[in-house]
Amino acid sequence: MIKLREILEKLLEKKITIKEAEKLLKVNNIKQIQEIANFDISRKYRSGFPEAVLAKGKVYSDLLLIIQSYLNDKENKDKLIVTKLDLNSYKKIKEDTSNTKWNIKKDFNFQYNEKGKILIIKRKRERDKIGSKKIGKNETKYKIGLITAGTSDIPIAEEVRIISEEGGCEVVKAYDIGIAGIHRLFPEIKKMIKEDVKVIVVCAGMEGALSSVVAGLVNVPVLGVPTSVGYGIGADGKAAIYGMLQSCVPGLAVENIDNGFGAAIFALTIIKLLEDN
Repeated sequence: MIKLREILEKLLEKKITIKEAEKLLKVNNIKQIQEIANFDISRKYRSGFPEAVLAKGKVYSDLLLIIQSYLNDKENKDKLIVTKLDLNSYKKIKEDTSNTKWNIKKDFNFQYNEKGKILIIKRKRERDKIGSKKIGKNETKYKIGLITAGTSDIPIAEEVRIISEEGGCEVVKAYDIGIAGIHRLFPEIKKMIKEDVKVIVVCAGMEGALSSVVAGLVNVPVLGVPTSVGYGIGADGKAAIYGMLQSCVPGLAVENIDNGFGAAIFALTIIKLLEDN
């Protein structure tokens, strides 16, 4: 795949015409997979992270076709990320992709996290560079804090963790420290400040109050992720998202319900700004 910069350089050097450049840009940006998907293959070069495939809501045969198309495209060097993928579908994918013309065991790593319902398929020897910084001769990683109110919020937090680590960051996590036992929170916050986390992601269901509490205690950006944990009037994460959006604490940003992937990308975007400076 030709990078955008290379296309523009060729155009400036008059090695290609405007029409040829336009055609290359179109080909370079989108990979059409029959009539079911237009895969944004240049997203990594624009935003710093590749496009992901949402498994939920897709017919299995369409999902399999997208994955097989990735595996069969030798030009594509990026990882493939599949989110909201249940265990049975993952097992089926592993079995059905064994018919691809490339040797899966030799060429690809399949990494599946059952709690986070996320699959990472990457070509072997791939190395992530986002999220790292050099200090002298040593390389260290920027850190992202990750907190859950309860154990039931962990699946969404695991989605955040995996994507953040795939982006090259280290995750400092603290699970099941909600406000019902608020004394559990303070040592974990102290640890995160000591670890110099640059952003904290808080996953909370029920009324979602933990994100406001955390945002009122720290001087780094805090991102609340409401989870679909709750019942009665708070069912499906609605009370949590309303509570987070209604927070009186300034500096708290809020993602949509169960959007761990989006939260991780937002955190990585903050890290990328730090790197650029």
